[in-house]
Amino acid sequence: MSHEALISPIREWLIDQALGNPDVVELFTTLCMRISSVGIPITRARLFWPTLHPLFQAETVSWDQGSESFLEQFVHQDEASDDWNKSPLKYLIDNDLDVIRRELTGANKLVDFELLEGLEQKGFTDFIAMSTDLEGTSFRTREGGNESGIMVTWSTNSPGGFSDEDLVALQKIQRRFAVACKVLIQARIASNIAHTYLGERAGGSVLDGQIRRGDGQTTQAVIWYSDLRNSTHLAETMPAEEYFDLLNSYFTATAQPILDNGGEILDFIGDAVLGVFPYNTKSELDAASKAAIKALGSTCELATQINSERIKNGMEAFDFGVGVNVGEVMFGNIGIPSRLAFSVIGPAVNEAARIEALTKKLKRKILVGKSFAELSPNSWKSLGEHKLQGVAQPIEIFDFSRE
Repeated sequence: MSHEALISPIREWLIDQALGNPDVVELFTTLCMRISSVGIPITRARLFWPTLHPLFQAETVSWDQGSESFLEQFVHQDEASDDWNKSPLKYLIDNDLDVIRRELTGANKLVDFELLEGLEQKGFTDFIAMSTDLEGTSFRTREGGNESGIMVTWSTNSPGGFSDEDLVALQKIQRRFAVACKVLIQARIASNIAHTYLGERAGGSVLDGQIRRGDGQTTQAVIWYSDLRNSTHLAETMPAEEYFDLLNSYFTATAQPILDNGGEILDFIGDAVLGVFPYNTKSELDAASKAAIKALGSTCELATQINSERIKNGMEAFDFGVGVNVGEVMFGNIGIPSRLAFSVIGPAVNEAARIEALTKKLKRKILVGKSFAELSPNSWKSLGEHKLQGVAQPIEIFDFSRE
């Protein structure tokens, strides 16, 4: 049977995959197994694509015959690694090539990359690398260039290597595979962006279709509101780069512990952090309370560590206040139809912000309302009732006794 007849079902299957929402690791694994089953002797394959993510600049799926496939993510670096600079994939990009082939044995042997030296030592006999551009998935790199599309490498340890017909078949499969990958990559990037800029809950809601003004829901939550002290003075007196560095140090101390303890960050409001620990049941409320208290402790410790390091390096330290409250909140889209923000609103949110404002007046780092303090009385010390701006009745305020 001809290669064309053998690979035709694979190509049709790939179109079906492009119309669905497959997992990228599962998709690549199944593709490799299908290719191998029709007689194309692949024993090692790698799928690589650049991505748009705050932590990672590229992702890859590795498949080896007889082993479990896995996904790797590569963090952003100011400079490309030496391995990447000497790789066949970098050579493909730099020379604007669609495919390169290196026979690792025989009369046409060419081992001109370190990766190939390693493959040759492991008994591989042939190597193919392919690149397919995907319009609409490109982005500008730190170095100023554009990267897009997918790159796939196919290797074999078959004594005869790949035949010319194998190469043609893999090229035909690559085009259909690229169609399925484009759908997957765009979906992953959309998810990355939504969760990075909106948070897990809001990002998930938006991706699930809650994108009209007024879409939302009501829930219960422990509410966290922190604010940077003397921000106006700092912004006016510090160079922009130093001020941004200070802001990020402050956010590391006051926002990261929320995520680390299972909470969600709804918004960065200038130099303020709005976070929540949602709950529905009494047991979930107890868990949310404990998580928030643990996050408060981490914030104090982190702030001390980071400020100590900043002062040691001759940099400005930061100060802040945190207000915590508990109650019913409304998650939803607010704004105008063409420009929306997904946020959390309600009286309990306003009270949390007003409680934080009291930290300046009472010279405390962390203050909480009575409704939250009652959940773990031993953690708090009453400071009496205080009038909150915009709140009709005074409420009892409590100090974080672990300070």
